[in-house]
Amino acid sequence: MNSKITKSALILSLVGLSGSLFAQDINSDTTKRFDKKDFRTWSIGLNGGMLTHYTPFNNRANGDFATPQESWGYGGYIKKQIVPGFGIQADFLAGKVKGFRSNALPSPSAAQDNSSFETRIDWSAALSANFTVANLSLNQKRNILSPYLTAGAGYMSSSANVTNTPGGASTGYTENWFVPVGAGFKLGVSKGVNIDLGYTVSFMKDNNFDGVAGAANDRFSYAHAGVEIALGKKGTSQLQNFSPIAAIREESAAESAELRRALSTSEQNRLRDQEQYAKDMGDDDMDGVANKFDKCPGTPANTVVDGAGCPLKTPKPVVTEKVIITEADRKVVGEAISNLEFDLGKATIKAKSYPTLNRVAALLVEKNFSLKLAGHTDNTGSMALNLRLSKDRAEAVKAYLVSQGANPSTIEATGYGPNQPIATNKTAAGRQQNRRVEFSLF
Repeated sequence: MNSKITKSALILSLVGLSGSLFAQDINSDTTKRFDKKDFRTWSIGLNGGMLTHYTPFNNRANGDFATPQESWGYGGYIKKQIVPGFGIQADFLAGKVKGFRSNALPSPSAAQDNSSFETRIDWSAALSANFTVANLSLNQKRNILSPYLTAGAGYMSSSANVTNTPGGASTGYTENWFVPVGAGFKLGVSKGVNIDLGYTVSFMKDNNFDGVAGAANDRFSYAHAGVEIALGKKGTSQLQNFSPIAAIREESAAESAELRRALSTSEQNRLRDQEQYAKDMGDDDMDGVANKFDKCPGTPANTVVDGAGCPLKTPKPVVTEKVIITEADRKVVGEAISNLEFDLGKATIKAKSYPTLNRVAALLVEKNFSLKLAGHTDNTGSMALNLRLSKDRAEAVKAYLVSQGANPSTIEATGYGPNQPIATNKTAAGRQQNRRVEFSLF
């Protein structure tokens, strides 16, 4: 019964200990496992790529000009990662957007082939939300491939130069709002460096971006490649690449392994103690004195021995007269019962119980009383375990009294397990009352 209580207490104590620990990396130092993690949350990026007025969202006529012309653009950004899957970034962009073959001219024609526009982006600034969508790995705490989506709002200064285009006119620098929407992925080459490959479509809040006031607002795209450098403490991971699911899985696996090792060690210790107890409390020479207290082991069979297991030179006379049990005698026994304590789940008597047991032993020797010891338990655990534990505890008390000089033939030790409760087993107080060893003088 109490061995199960011991195991449960060990499990709860280990789980409670693990809940107070946290570390940046899983290792053998459990005192740091659950410490607060440090991450790199700020980063800067530089990129370059192709600008064009073609986007997947253009109509069949491809806007005001039928044919796009790719031209170089360059940009950069500063980003703050809030959580592993979400960050805020400020983007900057400059370059030229070109196209030719105006849709206002007949197609095909030489006039259309000679028409074109060139819009120069003097400066462009946007604030966007960045959603990282693939940092939920079950096995890798740091992702190598991290796809992302972006969306935001921006403001830019641009000027358009139009050539041979009906309804078109070159413009000076004008400032307009736009909405950038993008997608891409990052390749983590180290804890602090990523390769950034992306594609962004900017929806202008103006229909004259290309110098032709069309029926719909203009738009352009930017396909880019670049590098992102994380700022922060050297050796720490970027928050955007970190998978909390993988970290929890790894930490839980380590905790589980340590708990299994601790339980295995506890079980080995229990078996060792059980084996030692069986050896100590056995009676190899069958003289009624346990091996632990037998000072004369190996006595021949049927030899009359004293409480220490040594042969008696002169047998004690048998007292046949009737003895009177007084209230003082019962008080000695009552004090022994109230002070009797054992190690948890074992039949080992605690040393604090010896003085009152010594007085019971002296009473048995002095008045030659007979004593019945009845061990009882509560109903926690199996019947077999409780019967054995109650019997072992009664035998342990008998062995101790015999070691102090009591006659083993006048002491009877019996175990009743949970079969004779004196209180309810539904409460802790009741179960405590039921775990007892009763002394009966006669």
